[in-house]
Amino acid sequence: MKVFAKVALGAVVATGFAGVAAAGTLDDVRAKGHVQCGVSQGLPGFSNTDDKGNWTGIDVDLCRAVAAAVFGDASKVKFTPLSAKERFTALQSGEVDLLSRNTTWTMSRDTALGLNFAGVNYYDGQGFMVRKSLGVKSALELAGAAVCTNTGTTTELNVADYFRANKLEYKVVAFEKADEVVQAYDAGRCDVYTTDRSGLAAQRLKLTAPDEHMVLPEIISKEPLGPVVRQGDDQWFNVVKWTHYAMVNAEEMGITKANVDEMKASDDPSIKRVLGTEGEFGTAIGLSNDWAYNIIKQVGNYGEVYEATVGPNTPLGLARGSNALWSQGGLQYAPPIR
Repeated sequence: MKVFAKVALGAVVATGFAGVAAAGTLDDVRAKGHVQCGVSQGLPGFSNTDDKGNWTGIDVDLCRAVAAAVFGDASKVKFTPLSAKERFTALQSGEVDLLSRNTTWTMSRDTALGLNFAGVNYYDGQGFMVRKSLGVKSALELAGAAVCTNTGTTTELNVADYFRANKLEYKVVAFEKADEVVQAYDAGRCDVYTTDRSGLAAQRLKLTAPDEHMVLPEIISKEPLGPVVRQGDDQWFNVVKWTHYAMVNAEEMGITKANVDEMKASDDPSIKRVLGTEGEFGTAIGLSNDWAYNIIKQVGNYGEVYEATVGPNTPLGLARGSNALWSQGGLQYAPPIR
């Protein structure tokens, strides 16, 4: 067993907020002319700024897709970078209309916090990253380790459960901002960095010598990540939820940014309903009938967004895995538009 300095358990504190219902978000968004979207403070592949200051990532594209659905213009979105601690307050207070910030869907958040999760745009699980030089091959060898993580996240709670269940002592070293966690780990202030495995892949890119670190094989939790809205506004909930479902349905039907105009002439009734050439499905949720067409044309289907942001050919290099369509062995499944 790998031996680390013996340390005391750190306290883990969960943050809670009282739910505050709000209604009329779609009207408010239209009145101000943009969607205010809460995102992370910088997580490559999910929500991050490039060298020109433009936001990119799978969570960012979900925000743009909502703007395309509402305005027919994916550019009508503004981003508010939020720490894990700030995110729920910002949504509850109305500072943002939508939270699209690699946030795990849990029962307490879905109920006691007064939030609604509008689907899962990334199925994840929590893992551990260590320096290869430690010679550790399993998380079960981490007794006595100092563990870096974010405050106000499910990762703090999961790691406490994991170490307690396996009767391992550890010291938690927690920070509010994700970049603070990365810097502390890179500086050697802790032995282990724990967060969602997608986050480990993203943050590893920021390390001084990424190749000197490895992710251990254990996955210690379920982390279904997805967009979040306030409870009490079913219309806005429907808009965000069906934006995600439209992108998944489009991938399943083979509708892409490149062929969506051609697909408008399709005789397939399922495609006709998605693209608004048959039925009134956009009207039913307070949008124009070409809402899904605008999403696909300007942002793309779910698979296109995945491949462009976190997929195998990006710096993160994440295989589809659980995020493949249900028809291809994955968990991404959208109810039909009909």
